[in-house]
Amino acid sequence: MNIRSNFKIICWWLLITLLLPLVGISQLAEPLDRGVVALNQGENRIYVGWRLLKSDPEGISFNVYRKNIGFSDYQRVNPQPISGVTNFIDTTSEPGFAYHYKVTTVNGGTEEDSPGYAYVFSHNGDQPWYSITLDAGITLKRLGVGDLNGDGAYDFVVQSPDFNVDPYYKPGYWKRSPEPYHLTAYDAKGRKLWDYNMGWAIETGTWYSPYMVFDIDGDGNAEVYAKAGDGDPRESDGKVLQGREYMAKINGITGQIERKADWLSKEGFDSYNRWSRNFLTVAYLDGKNPALIQQRGTYTIIKTRALDKDLKEIWYWESSGKDQKFRGQGQHGIMCADVDDDGKDEIVIGTAALDHDGTALWHTGLGHNDVGYIADIDPDRPGLEIFYGIETRSPKHGTCLVDAATGEIIWGYSGSTVHVHSQGMIGDIDPNYPGIECYAGEAKGGSKFFLWSAQGERLSDKNLWGLAPRALWWDDDELKEITYNHQLFKYQGDTLQEIEGKILLVADVVGDWREEIITSLPGELRVYSTNIPTTTRKVCLMQNRQYRLGTADASMGYFYPPQLGPE
Repeated sequence: MNIRSNFKIICWWLLITLLLPLVGISQLAEPLDRGVVALNQGENRIYVGWRLLKSDPEGISFNVYRKNIGFSDYQRVNPQPISGVTNFIDTTSEPGFAYHYKVTTVNGGTEEDSPGYAYVFSHNGDQPWYSITLDAGITLKRLGVGDLNGDGAYDFVVQSPDFNVDPYYKPGYWKRSPEPYHLTAYDAKGRKLWDYNMGWAIETGTWYSPYMVFDIDGDGNAEVYAKAGDGDPRESDGKVLQGREYMAKINGITGQIERKADWLSKEGFDSYNRWSRNFLTVAYLDGKNPALIQQRGTYTIIKTRALDKDLKEIWYWESSGKDQKFRGQGQHGIMCADVDDDGKDEIVIGTAALDHDGTALWHTGLGHNDVGYIADIDPDRPGLEIFYGIETRSPKHGTCLVDAATGEIIWGYSGSTVHVHSQGMIGDIDPNYPGIECYAGEAKGGSKFFLWSAQGERLSDKNLWGLAPRALWWDDDELKEITYNHQLFKYQGDTLQEIEGKILLVADVVGDWREEIITSLPGELRVYSTNIPTTTRKVCLMQNRQYRLGTADASMGYFYPPQLGPE
């Protein structure tokens, strides 16, 4: 990135910040670059993809430039400005050369530079992925993305090692942490920025160690927020039962702790297993400014707190007193969305919801759910819906669709379920049915599986893809594909791609509106990105507020792939 590009980003950021109160923009968007990606397609062909941004005028077109690294200046490779799409196939590359690609904008006959570029080493093979090299042999537990250095590209904050302690009390679940977790930051090009040791006060498991990568304070650089503690407070068996608990605000550029805020107390919880369930997410409670949401508890009492950019409390709520009925309604994550169409985000803690002001909104009484997704699942109904899979034993509605504004059950399975487990999946995968299909299955004593249409028609009762497949946009149409068991394929169709490694994230991180699959292999972070051209042009998905918040949630709780919300 050159000085001129950095200067332009800063100027745009300042302009938007100054004009925000005057023009009534509902929220301050991340200043993204073009997210250019270049990938080998085979036969000396290079696929180049880039972002369309919300701020782009309707008639914008693009030029693609290529530089043979070390030998030439940038040369345009497209004969005419590219309109209607945000991808291009360069057929003039030669194997064995390293290239940089960049994209310029053309608007009203005027061409301007646009920040962001991609690197590719040209060869004859088909390779729809690129890698970031990590320390030798390192394996990853989770991944957070955000623009740490303000250059408009998404950077990576990884958690390692890939080891998980579960606080459940039965033998075989909890085990002693062998070493502390580390959070390590890499920029978009793979340069290591810093390493933060979470320490012995944080046991090495999902529920002890939430962290969040997001620009809460509005300075243009994402910060990292993480649950933290002091020293080594472990008991003789390795459990952490005492000691101060707080949330650390970590500078995204330096990795140094800038500020601390108390964590939610253990008071009112009846066991180590119950109080060890911790979450951290982001919501636009006023429709304009991002706020941090802390939560403790899933199965019994639930405590939720909202904090502003200065880490001062906005509101606090717990499932006690008049809200006692909300106890045990938690999910293994938090869903944030504007469910009542007031421009402000609500907090869906599971099978219950809180309004943007922290007051109880609705509860279903369905109990603890493993599966939970908010989207416009049924396009024939107004507003958003939620697909649930209920973990607790249920006489009916163990899988169901609920109105996101009211909690009303729209349809559900009429029989009983034992334990609908893991994350399930939603995605528009079948062209024969309008809306989004919903999938879930039982575990631990159950054998039922469900594939539902948006209207509640059961399309399959078979175990099609286990308990947690992922649906995503990959090829040249607007139906989603499915990744499961290291393969990416079309529903009832062909396999498109082999996927190596543990999937950490599915989201639109680079390139056009289609989604990346980011995986962990020993010593490697691999980014799978489509190299299939499409004639469909859409704005980058990360500029959809609900989708962006869902992507941020990948570094806490279960990973539920992000879903689009209203804009």
